[in-house]
Amino acid sequence: MVGVKTNERPGTRARASYVRSSAYKAREVLDLIRGKSCADAVDILAFSERDVARPIGKVLDSALANAEHNDGLDADELYVSACYADEGPTLKRWRPRARGRATRIRKRTCHITVIVSRYDPERLEKVRAKQSQRGVATAEARRRRVARSRAAAQAEAAASGEQAEETDVEAEADVEAQAAAVVEATEAAMAGDSVADDAEESGTVEESGDSEESDDKADGSG
Repeated sequence: MVGVKTNERPGTRARASYVRSSAYKAREVLDLIRGKSCADAVDILAFSERDVARPIGKVLDSALANAEHNDGLDADELYVSACYADEGPTLKRWRPRARGRATRIRKRTCHITVIVSRYDPERLEKVRAKQSQRGVATAEARRRRVARSRAAAQAEAAASGEQAEETDVEAEADVEAQAAAVVEATEAAMAGDSVADDAEESGTVEESGDSEESDDKADGSG
């Protein structure tokens, strides 16, 4: 708005005083959100890497709250009409240096102001049309992502089912092999027991024959 002072701009404002940052650093972030919708401004500040974006985001949230509760405006119809940072008092500190000298440290402060206003009817219709198109595109993209994820889940489930069947077949084969091994071991043990019994019986018969021969010899000698 040409010819209108910043303090006289219409809209709902919020102000943060004595922010511990330089006005130069705050202005670099404020330039990113000036003229943007409040939703876009919030996203820009949320993903900004500057530390001063955090207090600026709080000022923007305060301005939105003032517009909703004090002026009865809808936050979806608001945009950042003006935002600026004024220099505040500078804190002087000293840092010791070599040869007994000292260097001054200047800790800058600033006052941040954010003004939000309602779109005019024509601009509001364009913004809503753009948001609806963006919403349709977002919904379509989300639908595609869901379809891809479901297809991937079904393919994974089918693969896991085939692996489970193969595992069951291998487990059954292992069980059959173990059963066959047990049967073979049992038959071998039974065969060994029968051989041992036959050996014992033959030994008993031989011993009885020897005892009879010894008895006959004893009778003959007598």
